[in-house]
Amino acid sequence: MAETVEMLRNVALVGHGGAGKTSLAEALLFNAGAINRLGKVDDGHSVMDFEPEEIRRNISISTAFHPYVWKKHAVNVIDTPGDANFFADTRSCLQGADGAVVVIEAIEGLKVQTEQAWEIADQLNIPRLVFVNKMNRERADFFKTLSDISESFETKPAVLQIPIGTENDFEGVVDLVSQKAHVYDESGKPTVKDIPADLQDTVNTHREKLMEDIAEADDALLEKYLEGQPLTDEELTKGLRQGTLNGTFVPVLCGAATSNIAADLLMDYINACLPSPLEKSPLPTEDASTGDPAEISPKAEEPFAALVFKTLADPYSGRLTILRVFSGTLNADSAFYNSTKETKERFGQLLQIAGKDQKPLASAGPGDIVAIAKLKETATGDTVCDESRKVRFKTLPPSPTPGTAGLR
Repeated sequence: MAETVEMLRNVALVGHGGAGKTSLAEALLFNAGAINRLGKVDDGHSVMDFEPEEIRRNISISTAFHPYVWKKHAVNVIDTPGDANFFADTRSCLQGADGAVVVIEAIEGLKVQTEQAWEIADQLNIPRLVFVNKMNRERADFFKTLSDISESFETKPAVLQIPIGTENDFEGVVDLVSQKAHVYDESGKPTVKDIPADLQDTVNTHREKLMEDIAEADDALLEKYLEGQPLTDEELTKGLRQGTLNGTFVPVLCGAATSNIAADLLMDYINACLPSPLEKSPLPTEDASTGDPAEISPKAEEPFAALVFKTLADPYSGRLTILRVFSGTLNADSAFYNSTKETKERFGQLLQIAGKDQKPLASAGPGDIVAIAKLKETATGDTVCDESRKVRFKTLPPSPTPGTAGLR
């Protein structure tokens, strides 16, 4: 079980409406073989935007969930809305994530909801990557977007990729860690090549800066770097992960989701850089009886504890309660204690959500995101736990006043 948890990633896609989060989710799922065709939001064929109103408006209204497996890692994608009218859902659902991919379009750059999502991720101590999307569109400018990121956020960006071509001629990226060019055909299939000669100087400059950024995340690497010794690929990968997890920097990648350009490389860096449930501290927790601080750990043998972070209406299953397990194991056809409502509640099936589809599960352990149908008492924001250890999570307020968005 411990090995399974270590290979799990719960990743929220966040950013302003129209940045291409749902299109990126489609590319991730398609590359992993979780879906058999690359859906298009504008055509109403996305597996993540399936509600009639979402299809009609071509926007995400409600957070959607879908798992995939990539290179032995199990990833739960949490595709959140970017429209201001539905951003409360994004705020709530980020509490179920361990890491985030901040999607920023390369045309108009940062917008309000991107900054708000970043602020929430800071409050929840969520490590993140940045994916600069729509690099194949007219007026797309990676380096201008990079400058906006540097000016807007305290965490410095660490550039991992340089685009090959611009606008309609955008065809791939140079990965600064592997020092290889990844060029994509019209179907999104990559070919690995040597770095184009006209980009070599740019690559050298940004590669050197990346090595400096990574070295600063680890004292031993920094000492070696200052002594003029080259860092090995293994050291670069280790330092990149460490710097991402501790917030020394935020890695920046780029691509074009609708053309499936460089989404596969993002998947590699999700595995390599973002935390497992074992590496991400849970929400602040208190003893439900005394209010004193309480500690929980992401171990299957510990008493069960989970947070309900979303409730939705399903046309077939009725009311669906979605929860994130932080500790212990929850079995189907059993019961838990709702420490928020101070009541015990029984239930039947556990469900894994994949877009609009659901799959029954026998049990759920640390890090798992599952749904339960037709709970009578339990609602969004509630803590559910084993009655033998009554704990309560301190959650974000559902509707904060700007500037007062702390935990409660």
